Amino acid sequence: MVRAKKQTSDATAQKILDIVKKSLDDGKAEDITIIDLEGKSSIANYMVVASGTSNRHVASLAENLQLKLKEQGFKSISEGEEKADWILIDAYDVIIHIFKPEVRSFYSLEKMWSIARKDI
Repeated sequence: MVRAKKQTSDATAQKILDIVKKSLDDGKAEDITIIDLEGKSSIANYMVVASGTSNRHVASLAENLQLKLKEQGFKSISEGEEKADWILIDAYDVIIHIFKPEVRSFYSLEKMWSIARKDI
């Protein structure tokens, strides 16, 4: 995946984050966690980590989220749809990881970032 540097304003990043939160919540994603990357990374303002209950649920969450972003005029790119146990969506200032629970536990991104969690 080729990644563009973040290019949007904080207000735009917040709007993207709001779309992400609503889409994941509406899709019944589990354990939605938002990690604020401001001042910690130049790749994005936020990272969102969420779980789906099955491969089908993970794929559906990712597909619906990308559709909602596109409807609002935001671009995104993704990887992982083939297996759908971990799908990464890059919405430039917001990076979204959607996992099956066992894969999320194995990679433990929240712990790796060692940042206080801010749950929805």
